[in-house]
Amino acid sequence: MVEFSKVNLKDIEEDDEGEEEGEEVESAPPLKVGEEREIGSHGLKKKLMKRGLNWETPQFEYWFHFELENLYISYKNLYIDEVLEFYEVVWKNGKRGYGVLGIVFQEYHFISQSDPQLANSKHKANNYLQFVVHYVGSLSDGSIFISTRASNEPFTFKLGRGDIVLGLDHGIVTMTRGEMAIFTLPPELAYGASGRAGVPPNAVVQFEVELLSWITVVDVCKDGGIIKKIVDNGEQIGPPGDLDEVRVSYKAMLVDGTIVAQTHDEGVEFYIKDGHFCPALVKAIKTMKKGERVNLVVQPQCRCLWDVGKKSNDELPSIPPNSTLSISAELLSFKRVIDITGDLKVKKKVLREGEGTVTANEGAAVTVRYKAMLEDGTVFERKGIDGEQPLEFITDEEQTIVGLDRAVSTMKKHEYALVTISPEYGFGSTEVKQDLAVVPPSSTILYEVEMLDFVREKAPWEMSNTERIEAAARKKEEGNQLFKNGKYQRAAKKYDKAADYVGEDGSLTDNDEKVVKSLRVSCWLNGAACSLKLNNFGEAINLCSKILDVESCNVKALYRRAQAYMGVSVLYSAETDIKRALEADPHNREIKLIQKNLKRLQAESNRRDAKLYRAMFPSTSKDASTAAKKLKTGEDDTRDENVSALETENASVDRAASDCS
Repeated sequence: MVEFSKVNLKDIEEDDEGEEEGEEVESAPPLKVGEEREIGSHGLKKKLMKRGLNWETPQFEYWFHFELENLYISYKNLYIDEVLEFYEVVWKNGKRGYGVLGIVFQEYHFISQSDPQLANSKHKANNYLQFVVHYVGSLSDGSIFISTRASNEPFTFKLGRGDIVLGLDHGIVTMTRGEMAIFTLPPELAYGASGRAGVPPNAVVQFEVELLSWITVVDVCKDGGIIKKIVDNGEQIGPPGDLDEVRVSYKAMLVDGTIVAQTHDEGVEFYIKDGHFCPALVKAIKTMKKGERVNLVVQPQCRCLWDVGKKSNDELPSIPPNSTLSISAELLSFKRVIDITGDLKVKKKVLREGEGTVTANEGAAVTVRYKAMLEDGTVFERKGIDGEQPLEFITDEEQTIVGLDRAVSTMKKHEYALVTISPEYGFGSTEVKQDLAVVPPSSTILYEVEMLDFVREKAPWEMSNTERIEAAARKKEEGNQLFKNGKYQRAAKKYDKAADYVGEDGSLTDNDEKVVKSLRVSCWLNGAACSLKLNNFGEAINLCSKILDVESCNVKALYRRAQAYMGVSVLYSAETDIKRALEADPHNREIKLIQKNLKRLQAESNRRDAKLYRAMFPSTSKDASTAAKKLKTGEDDTRDENVSALETENASVDRAASDCS
């Protein structure tokens, strides 16, 4: 690692480690009017002349990425002068690598000899701060060398783009709107050894600055096609996702001021995924927070523009080809839409946020009220409404339809949501008679549901050892019943949860340790049986391997892992497990049966290999044919045994249910 003179990565790491968890670091108190204080460690001083309108300073997330000699480093929230100094030193030393300095939104490009593509690329932040200020620059003797006051025209500039001297880049970000301050800059943060007109070399200078306003400017697509200027930051809620429903007000104009699209004050509602007006507007909305107001400039070359010549509505003119648009927009509100099942077949739209951050979970006792409807609005069931009793049930226990069960498990107390459920998670392809109407086959159904209360199922760490053992035994027994009923997926979840209750953490007595170990192994074995039934051979191998780590000669684990290896055609490993199982239990009939089936699979594999060999090396086809005949003879010798093995293979797996104890 290269040592740096000003900012060393090791020093930064040590500083972070020295701060204890929960320790409050006291920051400097706000400046009083007339008070002066040094900013950073490079000699920049600030004297407050007039307070701003509030306490809000420019808000932006700054970040730092750096690659040096094939080592990738990432830091966030370093002090401004530390990050600047780090880059300056790297640049001066000419080290290989590249970096992007996000805090001042400058572009740096370092040559990388190890990656030619990287050497020719440029890395640049896609947003910046734009300030409007009045300033007066003077020397120590009071002589003025520059002023915006004389022309009464404020100066607009982008932070970190070289429009002003480096010291003002540092200082202005500490100001609030309407604030006035005097900054004293040492030569290295001002005009340095070369000076400028009216400023001699190595001169200390002062700037009286009044911060009139600032906005954050974002290049949404990082290609200049959509530029977003943030007028109001809004609330810290958002941005919306692709599935969310948003309410937006906007006005779109051409460069000459002609309005081509406009909403009413209350805005318009639409789903992000469905789009609205033009893709450029939707792309910008996906970067906004609730209440945020922006001005957008959309260039005609932007690849996400609308169809040229398209009319925005019947009353307003069409949008000419190759036109630049100016759009003022506000994200009034949005409703989160959550894909509950991951396949878009159960979606929850949050109509009212619940309390806190805790949701129900699988196994929670919940109380809900709801109105259930068909897509055409026909109500077929009510609970907890119009005098009806609310519904109480335990989640993940098949006490209601799967879609409602899964959605309710994600809700907070007093959350109100609209849940849309596809037939696969509802009533399926059968007609179902409900309290108020009949649900036709293959119906998509909707539930307006409110979570009144819930009691979460206890987590293992919340239980005593006795409670954990009892809970594990109970979950295991529930899994056994589900297995016998052919519900292997749900049974596997029960076994997995039971094993979690008796995990290896926690202190146990000797007697409890024996019980826990036996329960854990039994749950893993039963879980492996479920995985075999579901053809999830990888999980079966994983569970059996856990058992064999603690009981190396467990015959059932070897037997089931061998079955799983055969399922994924890893025949050598299956053969090894079968041999180990027979060494431990030479007379086990079921293991002998799958050994016969393994021989059949090996013969088939050999035959395929011989066929492939003949295709690859036709000149040796005669030898290959002889080998194939030998294989066929071997197959004939074992055919009767293999038929017997095939007939009993499924029976041997089915007998796993009787092993669930």
